[in-house]
Amino acid sequence: MRLKYFQILLLTLFLSFFCVTSWNRVGATPVDSVPELAPGAQAAILMDATSERVLYGKNADKRMSIASLTKIMTAIVAIENKENLEEEVVIGPHAVGIEGSSIYLKKDEKIPLSTLLYGLMLRSGNDAAIAIAEHVGGSVEGFIYLMNEKAEVLGLKNTHFMNPHGLDHSKHYSSAEDLAKLTAYALKNPTFREIVKTDVKKVPWPGEQWDRTFYNKNKMLQFYQWADGVKTGYTQKARRTLVSSATKDGAQLITVTLNDGDDWKDSMMMFEYGFKHYDLVSVLKEGQVISKTEIENDQHQRLQVVVGRSFQYPLNEDEKKRITVEPIISYPLKLVNKEKMQVGSARIYLDQKWIGSIPLVAHFADQPTVFSQWIVVLETVWGQGVRQYD
Repeated sequence: MRLKYFQILLLTLFLSFFCVTSWNRVGATPVDSVPELAPGAQAAILMDATSERVLYGKNADKRMSIASLTKIMTAIVAIENKENLEEEVVIGPHAVGIEGSSIYLKKDEKIPLSTLLYGLMLRSGNDAAIAIAEHVGGSVEGFIYLMNEKAEVLGLKNTHFMNPHGLDHSKHYSSAEDLAKLTAYALKNPTFREIVKTDVKKVPWPGEQWDRTFYNKNKMLQFYQWADGVKTGYTQKARRTLVSSATKDGAQLITVTLNDGDDWKDSMMMFEYGFKHYDLVSVLKEGQVISKTEIENDQHQRLQVVVGRSFQYPLNEDEKKRITVEPIISYPLKLVNKEKMQVGSARIYLDQKWIGSIPLVAHFADQPTVFSQWIVVLETVWGQGVRQYD
């Protein structure tokens, strides 16, 4: 059943518990209009990694060649399909001598999968992409099937892969928005996050007297202090392509630029815009009490309806005033007999447009004693701490 009176209660609580993690130390600035943030790009996007909210877009859904940004999908598919990333990969003939960027693999040498992943993402090795595909997918064709399957699962409607490395093909494409969504997903994986934020990686080189040293081609890691990933790309058809991520004060943003001769500058401009104009707002916090009831369990604890999972969303200063929350109780509260049992959901709206839902769960709380309630009253009245002695 819908408890309409809950909305008044929740909005009161919302004003009391509204919590902001400021990306911009001096506070967010209202946004009147979005300027041109990526003038050199044929397509671009700025996205919040947590909510996947698009903060800026330019031809964001246009299908375009993406070059080595393909390897973001190659990496996450490999990571998710192999539990042991230290298992050895035997390098086959198809990986050796492939055109484009290379980590100079040799036929029949044995390389840990983790080393290939670093070579893939830091040095953009096309030979590493083929070796990974053959090992994980059984064949390059089998791995491409896994890539397209993952794209479908993630809802990437403007994406199709024909190879694991990104060399030009008429049926190999994606869009800025799809790449941002893919990256937001991949960054939730700790192994992927660790790889793409690495500046330099040294690994053993069997048969040689020196180590392999992979220097990351992603210069955003040096150019922008908040940068922590992700991947560069270039082909004659795609031109310069770039996916970047940056984290500041706990908030992570993603930028994508396609066919952009000034990609470093445009990406930094988008990041600065996002961090300046938006705050990451904790609209609802896990454990926040939505309603207290008179229902008790066998231990004489009172049933409360609380927020089951925190909900954060990037908002500019003006938007913070236009958030509403609608709690819906879908389970009879009198039948609740288990802690953290889901009893409903809270729907969150911005300008009456749905932006997310989170579960509402049951919580049985101890009732305060008469003495403890008097302590609270005295502390409030006297304005000083009153210590309770046992």
